[in-house]
Amino acid sequence: MGFIAKGIIAKAVTAAGIALLAGGALADPVEGIWQTEVDDGAYAHVRMGPCGQKICGVISRTFDASGEYDSENKGKAIVWDMVPKGGGAYGDGNIWQPSTGKVYRSKMMLEGARLKVSGCVGPFCKSQAWSRVK
Repeated sequence: MGFIAKGIIAKAVTAAGIALLAGGALADPVEGIWQTEVDDGAYAHVRMGPCGQKICGVISRTFDASGEYDSENKGKAIVWDMVPKGGGAYGDGNIWQPSTGKVYRSKMMLEGARLKVSGCVGPFCKSQAWSRVK
């Protein structure tokens, strides 16, 4: 991972950590814990919450085929700078894919207990549907 990407991730982790501790007066519907899809044999629980006027997500638990394990990614930001657009839509944010180290420009769509997350780097796009845990 390049120097710039590490700096961006470090800043996002700090901002997300502070924001998640601060909390907000009015909870955004996307706040809570979400389970990612399996990627490279593992999945995570992501705690979504406010970071200023935006939404960020931090990896809180990690799992593989054997169950929960201590990943080096716990506590790291996976989603940051997501802007609520209304109607369950979020955009203009970033998402980090731990298995590749790539950061994608992303958007999200909340549909009940499902959160559709998608992102692109140039012409390459990926998407997942996360499930609400709590």
